Amino acid sequence: MKQPCVYIVANKRHGTIYTGVTANPPKRSFEHREGLVKGFSAKYGCKLLVWYELHETMYDAITREKQIKSGSRAKKIALIEALNPDWNDLYDTLI
Repeated sequence: MKQPCVYIVANKRHGTIYTGVTANPPKRSFEHREGLVKGFSAKYGCKLLVWYELHETMYDAITREKQIKSGSRAKKIALIEALNPDWNDLYDTLI
């Protein structure tokens, strides 16, 4: 699946969250689940895909990622809970 996407992964409900962008959501989500993404998400155990948004172009996805990253934690939590109030792992919805 090649599809520009903005996503948020978390280590648990209301825990540490990481916002990223990718052209291959299933692959990237798998990499987070397995701890293959070095850096912040691996350090804090962000393995649960709790929110994602598909886009037509990578430019649109990057623009949206920047918008989300510049927002407050409360706004990120509101995004997650509007789509996924129980903070379930959405990985299976990608494959």
